[in-house]
Amino acid sequence: MTSSGTILLAGRTVSRVGYGAMQLRPGGDRTAAVELLRRAVELGVDHIDTAQFYGDGHANSLLREAIRPEDGVLVASKVGADSSPGGPTPVRLAQRPEELRASVEANLASLGLDRIPLVNLRRTDTGPGLRAEGDQVVDLDDQLAVMVALRDEGKIGAIGLSSVNIEVLRRALPAGIACVQNAYSLVARDDEALLDLCIAEGVAWVPFFPLGGALPGMPKVTDEPAVVAAAESLGRTPAQVGLAWLLHRAPNVLLIPGTASVEHLRENVDAGAIVLDDATLAALDAVPARAADIPHE
Repeated sequence: MTSSGTILLAGRTVSRVGYGAMQLRPGGDRTAAVELLRRAVELGVDHIDTAQFYGDGHANSLLREAIRPEDGVLVASKVGADSSPGGPTPVRLAQRPEELRASVEANLASLGLDRIPLVNLRRTDTGPGLRAEGDQVVDLDDQLAVMVALRDEGKIGAIGLSSVNIEVLRRALPAGIACVQNAYSLVARDDEALLDLCIAEGVAWVPFFPLGGALPGMPKVTDEPAVVAAAESLGRTPAQVGLAWLLHRAPNVLLIPGTASVEHLRENVDAGAIVLDDATLAALDAVPARAADIPHE
């Protein structure tokens, strides 16, 4: 177990530092990618976030090869988008109930599982990325109905939400929500009220883009002078400080930083052991949130 402490997720106790598989892209060294996933398990990572639309099943196929049942890894996937090879963007929205069901089936097949422990419903209510139009504008209740049915059928274990606002979470809570995945970092804190609701309701908070800077126009946590100063003082990297701040922000925070580098993987896991004193936390908390200049596609 990593030193970051633990959190309850989808009925399981997992380390607060997991791994996100989005950076395991096609065209790389497959053997190295499998070895990286095995190294993650050795370092105590027991929660991995993936999706069928990560490389049109590529990330899932790597997990199927690398992760063994005896590893005890909770694999979480997401639906609401599908791969779009040759399209104008790498993914296209797939928000309709029948598309959500088909995406779950595709994830089950590529992961080689009979049941996915946690599946996040990726909506388009907030954050960077695509916005639903036309027949992709689907009522939340219709989406939750199929997700609950899939849970009742035993094909998924728990339901999470991604890219949602506070009103959507409030409406969804009666269905039983395990986690919320939204873009959130030291420099992107628009969702403080949503995070507070998650704390109150016992919902795990899983920030994606935890260091910002993932898209052009998005501010980077590692560029902030207070972050750089804290890193120098602690003998750590700015990225580690940014991750540590998230873990200090609230007890329900669960991280899924992604990397294709074994060195960075180890640094990410080690970030869970960083203790930020009151003065350092105050300096980091005082960093102003930065407005991103990201067009919605």
